[in-house]
Amino acid sequence: MVSIAGSKKLKRQMAPIFWGITRKDKRFVITVKPGGHKKSLSIPTAVFVRDTLKLVYTLREAKSVVYGGKIKIDGVVRKSIHHGIGLMDVVEMEGVPHIYRLVPKDLAVLKPIKINESEKTKKLLKVTKKVTIKDKKMQIGFHDGRVVISDIKVNIGDTCVMEIPEAKILDIIKLEKGAQVIVTSGVNVGRMGKVVEIRGGTFVLPRRALVDIGEKQIEIPTDMVMAVGKDKAVIQIQ
Repeated sequence: MVSIAGSKKLKRQMAPIFWGITRKDKRFVITVKPGGHKKSLSIPTAVFVRDTLKLVYTLREAKSVVYGGKIKIDGVVRKSIHHGIGLMDVVEMEGVPHIYRLVPKDLAVLKPIKINESEKTKKLLKVTKKVTIKDKKMQIGFHDGRVVISDIKVNIGDTCVMEIPEAKILDIIKLEKGAQVIVTSGVNVGRMGKVVEIRGGTFVLPRRALVDIGEKQIEIPTDMVMAVGKDKAVIQIQ
């Protein structure tokens, strides 16, 4: 069996704050292996169970949960303690009555919120790339590494409402004037607002969105926001 390259541990002092781990403990903590989400924007499954949710006390107990097939991410059982859980992922665990979705909240890049069982089959996915392939179909790449082939028309930066785990696109939320967005990184992470204007990029500046977040308007690169609805969020994200 081929082994995935990369270190399996990380110094605690270097771990992202949103993991929720203690700093003055053992020197190392397990880390995220290469996967769909960026390493700096995801939480290892074992850390999520032990430190973020505090459902277990030790790594040994976390391993028992994960290796026992008791944790599902986006409806799929994951048995790796290094699997990265990231933006908009839906997490459910055997024996735990609550279902969680990871969202930007309270100025944290990722924070679990409890959601209704009726929403566990829906996920928001931001389009990060697209390529035209055979028969004029579109190969669409999303922020969580997922790839879907479809004939639906979508632009980079738009958000797809997807049914999981079937990966069926239910609706498209355009990143355009009037759309509701959530800031996914930066000093305003977790804030929601309405798009006032989309400004085209230049050789020096990226494509930007002017967003009204209530007390002020901010200009922010479109890479740092996600469209979540037209008048309000189409799923529970707060």
